[in-house]
This record gives sequence, C-alpha cells and structure tokens, in this order.
Amino acid sequence: MSTFMAKPSEVERKWYVIDATGKTLGRLAVQVADLLRGKNKPTFTPHVDCGDFVIVTNVEKMVLTGKKLEQKYYYHHTGYIGHMKSVRYDTLMATKPEMALELAVKGMIPANTIGRKAMTRLHVYKGAEHKHEAQKPTVLD
Repeated sequence: MSTFMAKPSEVERKWYVIDATGKTLGRLAVQVADLLRGKNKPTFTPHVDCGDFVIVTNVEKMVLTGKKLEQKYYYHHTGYIGHMKSVRYDTLMATKPEMALELAVKGMIPANTIGRKAMTRLHVYKGAEHKHEAQKPTVLD
C-alpha cells in the first residue's frame, strides 16, 4: 500500500464560519490555522495547499486570559533607525481586533508560499455580519 499524496487539482475547499464571542485568542487562532492548512482533513499533504476558507466574526468579543491585555505588546519596525513601534494589546483589541487575530494565525502558519496563500483565505470581521453568504459557509462551534 502506498502513501496517499493529494494533488492541487483534487483539493476541495469548503467555507467555514467561526463565531469568536467569548473565545480565547490563542485557542481560536490554533483552530483557524488548522483549517487554513487543511490539517483537519484525512487527505492532508504537507507540500500541497489543501486548506479551506475561514470566516471569523465577532472578533471584538474575543478575550485574552491573565494579564495579557496589559503586559503583551505588538512590535513592528518602520524601517528607519530607532523607529521600533510598540502597541499594547488592550489598545490593539480596542482599535483593531482583526489585526490581533491575523497576527496570531500568521505566527502559526508556515513562512513560505503555502502559508502566504493560506492567509489570503482568512476573512476576519469585527461584527456578526460578513459578505460571504453566497458561498454557503458551514458554522463551526
């Protein structure tokens, strides 16, 4: 018996909706990253992009446990000397909660072409409304 290897033309992509209300940021990011990579499928092949589309709604109602809101920072550099910027997560969650989830998921996805392609299939929304009803997404708990 030989090992099954999925071909890119054989991959069937589904659409999933996840409601982030009351869910922890890290645990939600793991679930989303697994769906984007396709690790939940029995036909998962590491070198083939076999992931699904994921829509995450109500990201503003996501929670961080412990003292992460006050102690955790998001850092980025502008490219100029001495221009390291930092934003505390309480500010980030108040202004751009979508960015907080995208950063968490991006850190769990491989840093290669498969990972970059997978991140394009992630759609994050602050509220409960999204514009992908035509794709008939499946609701995940």
